[in-house]
Amino acid sequence: MIFYHSGCGNSKYVAEALNKDLQETIVFIPDADRNGEFSYTLADDERVGFVFPVYAWGPPKLVQDFVDKLHFNKKPEYVYFIVTCGDNVGYTQNIFYKALKKVGLDLHAAFCVRMPNTYILMPGMKLDTKEVAQKKLEETAQKMPKIIEAIQNRQSVFNMIPGGIPFIKTYLIRPGFNKNASDKGYHTTDACISCGKCVEVCPLKNITLENGKPAWHGHCVTCMACYQYCPTNAIQYGKITLGKGQYYFNKDMN
Repeated sequence: MIFYHSGCGNSKYVAEALNKDLQETIVFIPDADRNGEFSYTLADDERVGFVFPVYAWGPPKLVQDFVDKLHFNKKPEYVYFIVTCGDNVGYTQNIFYKALKKVGLDLHAAFCVRMPNTYILMPGMKLDTKEVAQKKLEETAQKMPKIIEAIQNRQSVFNMIPGGIPFIKTYLIRPGFNKNASDKGYHTTDACISCGKCVEVCPLKNITLENGKPAWHGHCVTCMACYQYCPTNAIQYGKITLGKGQYYFNKDMN
């Protein structure tokens, strides 16, 4: 069984690539959470995996909250997770390990893959160049078969990229990120064509069209899907996103 969360498509790609070989039940965490689906029946010897992006050097709060409510009919013998990140992951492994322990689950393997950056709401943060993004995608495509093989063989592998000053990033900066994650800064420019793409791609179903314009309803995790997928780049976040470009998985970056 594979549980995953994705906003701009990087983690969805990893989850689907994984499941192409493993052929297991795949669950989109935002949908399951919204529908109150927290209890699952595992087949004999079934693996349990989690795939999600790193948010501010830790698991998304949505994912942690979901794990807090998870219940299985039996304890899985092999549990792993794969995270996607732009550059590094801080102490994501420590936090997720504790989240699993809290509900009686062990952690047997953890992997991370670098994917093109999507989060640009902090000063100095920007999207990767086309060349850097392409290099990350190629490296991940090469890395996935090895990850899949390790999972198939139930190997105990821990392959994280904590980066510099991981304690400060995860335990000092991340709490502020979670506290301040908000959709209050989003707005649309005159370029909005009322297409509803933002409504379609929001994983939390947090956006509706009102008088032809998107309205956000306070349940945002700042995944930036609405901004990145907008076909006219009409969605902005204050002034911090102006001129920063867009990226989502498989977007033509020419």
